[in-house]
Amino acid sequence: MDHPQISTCFWFDMNGLEAAQLYTSVVPDSQITHVTEPTSNTPGRADGVPLEVYFRLGTQHFVALNGGPQFPHTSAASIQLYVDGQDELDRIWSALLADGGSEVQCGWLTDRFGLSWQIIPRQFIDLMTSADEGVRERVVAKMLTMTKLDIAPLEEAASQA
Repeated sequence: MDHPQISTCFWFDMNGLEAAQLYTSVVPDSQITHVTEPTSNTPGRADGVPLEVYFRLGTQHFVALNGGPQFPHTSAASIQLYVDGQDELDRIWSALLADGGSEVQCGWLTDRFGLSWQIIPRQFIDLMTSADEGVRERVVAKMLTMTKLDIAPLEEAASQA
């Protein structure tokens, strides 16, 4: 297995494979790259549950460690996913919310596994890197009223004088 120099490890309560399968089905150019089975002396192991699931989302590498319920996810760490256009944003947003996820605010959501995501349209980044402070202020003000980001109202806010 070709292993990257750096990857992010997420601790799951025995459902890391299911999570990795969802994530790789939703994010383009993604795949599960390896599954490690536990040994007979692995603490807390469960029959039929892999110890680790290695996966790639785009160019970023992750490991889902099935470690048990001791360390649940918090929104202190999140995956930022940059998307091209409202259709892609809507598709990914819906897929990550399915079966128990929850909307948060300003483009954030928590999936059914408790992992936090920021789904960010590239157009938002373009608006936020404007040299015009007024544009950035209006875009932020509009974003603060949103749960899922909506590109058209953000662009409209940016264009107001």
